[in-house]
Amino acid sequence: MAVITEEATEKDIGLLYETARIATESRKVGNHPFGALLADGDGTILMEQPNEVVSTHNDCAHAETMLLMKASQAYDRDFLSGCTLYTSIEPCAMCSGALYWANVGRLVYGLTEHRLLEMTADNPENPTFSLPCREVLERGQKDIVVVGPVEDAELEKRIVEDHKGFWD
Repeated sequence: MAVITEEATEKDIGLLYETARIATESRKVGNHPFGALLADGDGTILMEQPNEVVSTHNDCAHAETMLLMKASQAYDRDFLSGCTLYTSIEPCAMCSGALYWANVGRLVYGLTEHRLLEMTADNPENPTFSLPCREVLERGQKDIVVVGPVEDAELEKRIVEDHKGFWD
C-alpha cells in the first residue's frame, strides 16, 4: 500500500480557506489556531472542528483527532474511505494515526509541520514532531491520497496570520 500524492484543486483550496476560518474562530475563544473539516467525495462539508486543547484541558484535543473520532462514530468506514480531511496545518503523528484508523481516504493540508515549528519555536504548548504525515501513513496497510502542502501564497498568508503573536 502507498501514499498517493495529488495536486490541489480549486475546490481543495476553497475548503482549506474554510479550515483557516475555523482556526480563526478557535483562536478567538482562546484555543490554539487550528481548524479541520471533513468533506464527502463531492466536497460537501460534513463536519467542522476547531482545536479544543485549551478549553477542554486536553492536550490530545487537536482539531483533526477530535473530528475523526466524531466522524468514525457518525459514518460507516466504507463511506469515510471516500471522504477528505482538510486541515490548515499538516497533521501530527497522532492526527495522522486518527485519519488512518478512521479510514478516511484522502487528506489535504495547507502548511507543513516544519512551517508550524518556525511559527511556534519551542513553545511548550505545541511541541511539534519532525515526522511528516506521509511517513506515518506510508507505514500503514492502506492507500491514502495526500495533497499538501498546498502551494498558494494567499492561503499561506491567511493561515500564518492566525499564528502571528499567538505563540509568543
